Amino acid sequence: MQSLCPTGSPRIQRTRGAALAGLALCLAAPFAMAPAAAQMAPTPGYAYSPGYVDLSVGSSDFSKPSNGFGIFSSDQRATAYSISMGNYMFSPNWGLEAGYTDYGSVNRAGGRTTADGINLSLIGRMPLNPAWNLLGKVGTTYGRTDVSSAPTSGVQSGSERDFGWSYGVGVKLQLAAQWSGVLMYEEHTMKFPGSSTDRISATKLGLRYHY
Repeated sequence: MQSLCPTGSPRIQRTRGAALAGLALCLAAPFAMAPAAAQMAPTPGYAYSPGYVDLSVGSSDFSKPSNGFGIFSSDQRATAYSISMGNYMFSPNWGLEAGYTDYGSVNRAGGRTTADGINLSLIGRMPLNPAWNLLGKVGTTYGRTDVSSAPTSGVQSGSERDFGWSYGVGVKLQLAAQWSGVLMYEEHTMKFPGSSTDRISATKLGLRYHY
């Protein structure tokens, strides 16, 4: 699979470079403010760690984009992988998260469709008890899609890159002082060739290290 590293025309390079630089600055800011956030009073009843790193794997769903027409087989699911870093920089319950997700590749319209993206989100959590938290996030994803298809499928081939909305909901179980397990459902709006915009969803199970 191709990466999100800048390639192609100078205009595309400048656009993607600016986008990645902005996301990198947003990611660095929470960690630069971590010492101040760590001094905030924790919410009673559960451990408070301002920063975390999360590794997740799960199933992505490509069922929303059109598969065109004809007798071509169409997969709807693939394996998704993601890595993210977050920091509750605003309070013990509010912060920012940045991450990268590879949504995998599916057979579709007589060819292959792949997608990946970089995400920046506002995150929130609500403690239910000392072990369980409800999680939520909303933000934007700079996504990339690559589509190959049969000429008679009615699905346009090519590549697209653009920003879209994203959101996620989930639960977190504290496993130890610095470790937790996270189950998360996310939806990301992605641009596809032919000026179409559709959603790709992912359900992921992750292991999170808190610091």
